[in-house]
Amino acid sequence: MENNKKFRNEEAILDIGDRPSFSHWLVLSIQHLFTMFGATVLVPLLVGINPSIALFSSGVGTLVYILCTKAKIPAYLGSSFAFIVTMQALMKAYGYPAVAQGAISAGLVYVVVSVLISRFGSSWVDRILPPIVVGPIIIVIGLSLATTAASDAMLNNSHYDLRYFGVAIFTLVITIIFNMFLKGFISMIPVLLGIICGYLVALSVGIVDLQGVSAAKWFSLPAFSVMFVNYDFKWYPAAIIGMAPIAFVTMTEHMGHIMVLNKLTKRNFFKDPGLHRTLFGDGLSSVIAGFVGGPPTTSYGENIGVLAMTRVHSVWVLGGAAIFALVFSFVGKISALIQSVPSPVIGGISFLLFGMIASNGLRILVDNHINYERKRNLIITSVVLVIGIGGTYLQLGKFQLTSIALATLFGILLNLVLPEKASSEK
Repeated sequence: MENNKKFRNEEAILDIGDRPSFSHWLVLSIQHLFTMFGATVLVPLLVGINPSIALFSSGVGTLVYILCTKAKIPAYLGSSFAFIVTMQALMKAYGYPAVAQGAISAGLVYVVVSVLISRFGSSWVDRILPPIVVGPIIIVIGLSLATTAASDAMLNNSHYDLRYFGVAIFTLVITIIFNMFLKGFISMIPVLLGIICGYLVALSVGIVDLQGVSAAKWFSLPAFSVMFVNYDFKWYPAAIIGMAPIAFVTMTEHMGHIMVLNKLTKRNFFKDPGLHRTLFGDGLSSVIAGFVGGPPTTSYGENIGVLAMTRVHSVWVLGGAAIFALVFSFVGKISALIQSVPSPVIGGISFLLFGMIASNGLRILVDNHINYERKRNLIITSVVLVIGIGGTYLQLGKFQLTSIALATLFGILLNLVLPEKASSEK
């Protein structure tokens, strides 16, 4: 991988620093906005936070992240799912001020770790995360989301719905066709075109609810008042204790996403701009989200899937999506329209996007010529895949180590303790 500023990834249609024309920039950015919108607003809906403020904080957080990483990493930051259970408990017991303190404390954990890495270096990353560990972890990141995609594609209020499945498969097939057979600029927006076509089919079979769109106002101010007007300051130790440790879990997922981006862009972001910068940007984004009224943020695998499919890696495009998120957080009608995209459309797209992430993990194993005649390699891969994809997690009170984090931990430990060859191998 190259770190030279003059390096350009020839496999990319638009590389990280490439700036598209204004019209292309608009469409490409909207494609990323559609991709992240559902998940970003779902988290606040589940927790009881205003979705518009989550959209606002994701836009601000992404722009802050781009600034902190010197515009070298094409990533979008949206609402984090890892904190949902804890946030729900805090909302029920104390209200949003407790969630805010938890979000800020989680972000500060990132900031502290980034300062330590800046001081003592990150050379340890290459040692604990070699290809035999990175490849399976990336596969897990993609495939662990497979059940979510399947549920979105099939289930209508927990019941199987053939109309949902039909819409999802249509969305998947039409997106594949667009991806394979379109040429020119339009070939760079297969996800956006797939979502639009899937939406129209969903509308025709009666599974799109437009009541929210008709009821929404054209202009609506995001709920900033939760922090700046109605916030009577009080310490919530339970929030800090409950959410801060989860930051160490989401860090492993964060590094997993960086690994995927390293592979896609043929760079090493752990070295340039540095792991300390990418962690600092992610942490600062969560701190800001807590202050303005949103949930903690994290990098999104869905948008990485778009990068992999389109080969458009321009940071300008991700920044444009963030700006649109900011604007749309104030435009109730548009936010409601995007929010009306039904789950089977998202599920159909996710079949492809999540698979793209997993396929990049497989590509790492192939490109690095991992020898599976070695028992060591078989053991590491097997344990990481089954723990991660199977959804195994460690629960200690309110603290939960997610399947991805647990799989990463096992992969790192096995890589460090297992000998290069088993006793029975020559």
